[in-house]
Amino acid sequence: MDPRHPNPGQADSADGAVFSAVITPHRSLGRQGFRLVMTLVCIASVVSSIPFMIAGAWPVAGFFGLDVLALYIAFRVNFRDGRGFEEVAISPLKVLLAKVTPKGERSEWRFDTIFTRIEREEDEDYGLMKLSVVSRGQSVPVAQALSPGERAEFAEAMARALARAKGGP
Repeated sequence: MDPRHPNPGQADSADGAVFSAVITPHRSLGRQGFRLVMTLVCIASVVSSIPFMIAGAWPVAGFFGLDVLALYIAFRVNFRDGRGFEEVAISPLKVLLAKVTPKGERSEWRFDTIFTRIEREEDEDYGLMKLSVVSRGQSVPVAQALSPGERAEFAEAMARALARAKGGP
């Protein structure tokens, strides 16, 4: 269990959660892939810098090293940003939204299910661009880490769950 996810995607058991989800940013490169890419880049950098060192242009080798360092830093920043997540839980009594930043800072919103609705911003070319939960004048964007297609599927599932929580079909 990940310590950053206290009871991931679970609403209070007394509320009888109708819908529960944890949304995390997609990362296509895992730890093993990162090691492989960095190893290949280091090997390519060393092999490419050898002719320059032999020719006496040794400072070029340092610039190859800077490229490797910049790539490493970019990957580390990307992995750090991937630690953030969103939790959404819907029960007959409340809608709970929680956002946790990569640093672990948590923000929560609790709405009465009866007064909550879903608002969508769609683009005819790109699909669902923004999904928000709105209640009593307060709007909170959700599912920002998802692609437009995934966001549309999530919005449909969330809308069905909200209708079910309100006592609908």
